[in-house]
Amino acid sequence: MTLIAIVLIPATLKSTMRFAPLNVPLHRRIETAVIFLHVFNMFVIHVFSFLLPLILIFTRFYPLVIAYFIFLYYDWDTPAKGSRPSEWVRNWTFWKRFANYFPVKIVKTAEISPEHNYIFGSHPHGVISCGINAAVGTEGAGFSKTFPGIIPSLCTLNMNFLTPVMRLLITSLGYISVAKESIEYQLKRDTHGRAVVIVLGGAEEALDAHHDNFTLTLKSRKGFVKLALENGAHLVPVFSFGENDVYTQIRNERGSWIRTVQTKIKEILGFSPVLFLGRGIFNYSFGLLPYRKPINIVFGAPISVEKVEDPTREQVQELHEKYCEALTKLFDDNKTVYGISEDKKLTIV
Repeated sequence: MTLIAIVLIPATLKSTMRFAPLNVPLHRRIETAVIFLHVFNMFVIHVFSFLLPLILIFTRFYPLVIAYFIFLYYDWDTPAKGSRPSEWVRNWTFWKRFANYFPVKIVKTAEISPEHNYIFGSHPHGVISCGINAAVGTEGAGFSKTFPGIIPSLCTLNMNFLTPVMRLLITSLGYISVAKESIEYQLKRDTHGRAVVIVLGGAEEALDAHHDNFTLTLKSRKGFVKLALENGAHLVPVFSFGENDVYTQIRNERGSWIRTVQTKIKEILGFSPVLFLGRGIFNYSFGLLPYRKPINIVFGAPISVEKVEDPTREQVQELHEKYCEALTKLFDDNKTVYGISEDKKLTIV
C-alpha cells in the first residue's frame, strides 16, 4: 500500500464524457460504492488524518490528541510484532464486494504446503496495488480457502500506521511493517504456515504502472532473498495480471523530465507522486476510482530454500537469479491466457 500524490489533468480527457448507464444491476452499484469508500479512505481520510492532530491540538479537543499519542507510544511496536489480525474484519462482506468489483481472482498453479514458512513476492506494484490488497490483505477473494493453513501478512510502509483510522483498519487486517525486523519476527514466530507478502517493486515500480508495460523493479532488490535464506523461508513468485490496467497513468518514460521530477520527489518523501486518471461514480472518463478491469493473481510454485545462517553474496545472487527465472516463466506460461500477446516480455530492471 503506497501513498500517492494525486494530480488530475483534465486536459488529457476526451471532449466527450462517457457516463455510466442508469439501468445497471444493484450489486454493481453496491460494488462501486464500496470502491468509492475505499478510495475515499485512502486519499482523503488517510491524508486528512495526518493533519487532524495539528488542528485539534489547538482546540478544546486537545485531550483526544494527547490520548492518541499515548496510545501510539504504547502500541508503537504492534505493526512489527505481527499486528492484531481479526478474522471477523478480514471476512467482512465489504471486502468481497471490493474484490468482485474488478473482479479479483486467485489462480493457484501449485500446492503450497502449510508445513513451511514463505515469502511471497508480489508483482507488479500497479498504482495502488488493488489486486494483492484484495486477495491477500483481506479474505475478499477467498485466500484461506485456496491455500488452507497459510496465514498471510501483507507488508506496507511504516507511514501507513501513523494515522488512527488507517492504523486500526490495517492492523486488524493483519498488515505488518515492511521493515526487516518485522518480517523476521513473522518468519520466526512459527516454524510453519506463515507467508509474508512483499510488493517488491515498491514506489519506484509504481511509476511504471502502464497498460501493456511489464517492467519490474527487481534487479537490485535482494534483501528478501537474503531474509529467505536466513530463515529458511520458501519463495513464491506472484504475478497480478491486469493490475496495471485499473488506472491510466500519464506518460512518464524513463529519462523524461516528468520522470526525473517524480524520482526526486520519491527520494525525498518516500512515496511515488503518480499522475493518474481513473473513472468516476457516474462516468467512465474522469475520477479517482479504478476502472472495472479483471485482476487475475497467479501464484507460482514454491522455490525450496534451505536455511543458511550467514549467506554469502554468491548464495544470495544464485537464489535471486532462480527467483527471477521462476517469475519470468510464470509470466510467460500465463500471459496469453489473460490477453497478453505472445511477443510481450517481462523486463526486470
